[in-house]
Amino acid sequence: QVQLVESGGGLAQAGGSLRLSCAASGRTLSGWSMDWFRQAPGKEREWLGIINWDFGLTNYADSVKGRFTISRDKAKSTVYLQMDRLKPEDTAVYYCAARRGPKAEYWGQGTQVTVSS
Repeated sequence: QVQLVESGGGLAQAGGSLRLSCAASGRTLSGWSMDWFRQAPGKEREWLGIINWDFGLTNYADSVKGRFTISRDKAKSTVYLQMDRLKPEDTAVYYCAARRGPKAEYWGQGTQVTVSS
């Protein structure tokens, strides 16, 4: 079992920044990857990016590439989503997820991000 807890959401102004955290517990994450997703009201869940826990390799959706950065702190078992140059359309609930294969196995509870114009 992996427990994931997101934090760091809140209200930001357009052009500003927020950093979300996803704290993992329950087992070592070696061999796992961590994804970030978001879901806006009335929209489908959107994949944002992924980080490989062991090597720190990342990949991003085109919609956020260059503005969002995923990193991890192994000592803290925490993954981060640094969001810069925020836009009102970034308003959504943000989720982290853990997986070893093609599908997410564990999800956090989500954290709300609201970007005002």
